[in-house]
Amino acid sequence: MISKNINLKKNTLFYLFISCRPSQWTKNLIVFAAPLFSFGIEKNIWITSFLAFICFCLISSSVYLINDCIDIEADRKHPRKSKRPIASGLVDKKFALFTSIFFVFLTTSASYHISAYLSLIIISYFIIQLAYCLQLKKRPLLDLFCISSGFLLRSFSGLVASDLKLSPWFILSVGLLSLFLAVEKRKAELSISKKTGICTRNVLNYYSYSLLLRLESTLATSTFMSYALWAAGPVVNGASSSLMLLTTPLVLIGIFRYQLLGDQCEINSENQINLNLITEKPESVLLNDKGIRLIVFTWLVLTILIGFLT
Repeated sequence: MISKNINLKKNTLFYLFISCRPSQWTKNLIVFAAPLFSFGIEKNIWITSFLAFICFCLISSSVYLINDCIDIEADRKHPRKSKRPIASGLVDKKFALFTSIFFVFLTTSASYHISAYLSLIIISYFIIQLAYCLQLKKRPLLDLFCISSGFLLRSFSGLVASDLKLSPWFILSVGLLSLFLAVEKRKAELSISKKTGICTRNVLNYYSYSLLLRLESTLATSTFMSYALWAAGPVVNGASSSLMLLTTPLVLIGIFRYQLLGDQCEINSENQINLNLITEKPESVLLNDKGIRLIVFTWLVLTILIGFLT
């Protein structure tokens, strides 16, 4: 009995760490988009944005815990997801659900003390993602909008927490980019499913490469155009400086690079699939692909320089 309790404690601590792993937290960095694009330098703006970031880390971890419990059987058939703590049997499902509920109450309470609007965004995010985990991930197209809504709500959270105002072109750019990443995710999943012969998502049966390629093309073009309109500056109710147009080539290169990685996943042989560089998991691409990291770093440096110069 003592040995069993010790193992449970080890698994508990391990899962608490895994549920908040850095690769998941990478998605939440978009919370800082609002203060970054508004060129805000006030300390309070960044403090409240950081608190919003922590809140989203906890609420997104809560959703991941629930999703892992629901998808336990499907995850065990997946080459990467089978190593997750619940799917691999390292952590008990009841404890994972208890931790998830605890995170929800903690995050809702903390976010309300920052901003009532932030609390509303947190609750909306949880409801949408819970609906996605339970049913909407099985519905074609709706699943894409659910995935993209997570990124969009993250960007809004930084906005309301810092009490800032941003151009509608910025919001549109984030929404379109989010949809683009969602399509790339499904495209990569479909590719892996074809190669391994294992369908880990029922919704993949509704998608084809031709459809996803058309969606990809539409969203890639729309994302770049909306970002370019935002970068054009105040004349079109965009960024505070038209110097942001200097960053548009980096955005275009980034979109091309991401598509290239997606196509490599499609054409490589089964034994050559790099699970860290496939577009099924955008945060892993950011952490592992040197090209994407270089583009993002250069874009950040240029954006900060423009902010200081204007």
